[in-house]
Amino acid sequence: MTNNGGEAIKIAIVDDEALITTLLAEYFSRYDGLKVLYTASSGEEIIKLLQTKKPTPDVILLDLQMGGMDGMEAASALKQDHPNLKIVIISSHYKKSFMGYMLKLGVNAFLPKGIAPNLLVEAILEVQAKGFYFMNEQVEVMRNQISSNVPEPALTTEESLSDREVEILKLICQQLTAQQIADKLFITKRTVEGHKGNLLLKTGAKNTAGLVVYAIQKGIISIDECLFAQ
Repeated sequence: MTNNGGEAIKIAIVDDEALITTLLAEYFSRYDGLKVLYTASSGEEIIKLLQTKKPTPDVILLDLQMGGMDGMEAASALKQDHPNLKIVIISSHYKKSFMGYMLKLGVNAFLPKGIAPNLLVEAILEVQAKGFYFMNEQVEVMRNQISSNVPEPALTTEESLSDREVEILKLICQQLTAQQIADKLFITKRTVEGHKGNLLLKTGAKNTAGLVVYAIQKGIISIDECLFAQ
């Protein structure tokens, strides 16, 4: 099993339970498309590892409740220093009502520790390819609560989105990768990534999932069109 780009997705696992990190690392080793670079037992440790180890992971699996720095504090610090890093929080304290806060925090996926291993792999692949992964129950939370729980980003007139940016935003929300968008619009992948960077700056979103939230709040696309496009 390999991801669409052909190169293995580089992973770091952060959990204060050694058994969890060992079992996950062993499970991921069965997949050609996944490569565990290293594991850590705390938020402080993973921050230090990212400062000293190369290469940088593509995706970090992060426990929510750990001794010392918890998962939310670690995610915030990691995103500040490594904005392109994709973070998947996995927690035994999972509550779907936390979803809005996780999106504001910049987390790319939020999953319960009881998730089936094959679904965890699916989530990692989706996060790497598309920038976010939502479970069906989280979609319902977003549908019912997102407008009240997540402050709407405010744009000035000077910061309004161009027609091309809106077009690309819709395609991002429809779960197309940068290469798929490039092919559809007959532009280069690099151009798509440039537009995405501008969208992040203009909307104040921290990642692709944040762009999804923005597009839904602004009525650019409906939640059903966005999450069930494929």
